[in-house]
Amino acid sequence: MLAARNNAAAIRVMCVDDHPIFREGLAAVLANDANFELVAEAGTAEEAIEKHRLHRPDVTLMDLRLPGLSGTEAISALRAEFPEARVVVLTTETGDVPIQRALNAGAKGYVLKGMAMSELLDIIRAVHAGKTRIPERVATHIAEHLADKNLSTRELEVVRLIAGGHRNREIARKLGISEETVKMHVRNIMVKLNANDRTHAVTIAVRRGFIAL
Repeated sequence: MLAARNNAAAIRVMCVDDHPIFREGLAAVLANDANFELVAEAGTAEEAIEKHRLHRPDVTLMDLRLPGLSGTEAISALRAEFPEARVVVLTTETGDVPIQRALNAGAKGYVLKGMAMSELLDIIRAVHAGKTRIPERVATHIAEHLADKNLSTRELEVVRLIAGGHRNREIARKLGISEETVKMHVRNIMVKLNANDRTHAVTIAVRRGFIAL
């Protein structure tokens, strides 16, 4: 639901989210504020890149969970093609891992769905002005795990398979490695996540955003 405006000073916004109802709700909010104009909507990362080429929004609101390419991959692609692109993540993802990945990809703001709309609009204004804005709750998630080690690509594969109920022998067969190597990866995962057992490791990996179930 897009409406043309004559206010040249309005901040031009694109919303990227695969839920049409959410996009419609945001459009209704922005339509009531002359300081903002919704110029484009997209439901996938690929569509977002194409719409950005056409409309060149001032600020893009990006969900992280999208069909196909993720929101983080979309941010990386946008920033590679348009280094000046300003992206604010607007998502339900609260784990420190997706937050850090999005910021590393080039996001300039990170807003959790459910926050007050006034806070979102303030962050859009700040990012449009060239600033980076991370709400205190989000910054706390990052700070709590600054000293923690990341899981390697192989360790992520292993913990996903553990989450799927696979035992070491099955994991070894699926990944084409020895069972002893799987055991080594499991030990490393437990240490990095400070987990008591395999189930606890999966719980922590999901909570922090390393994997999604």
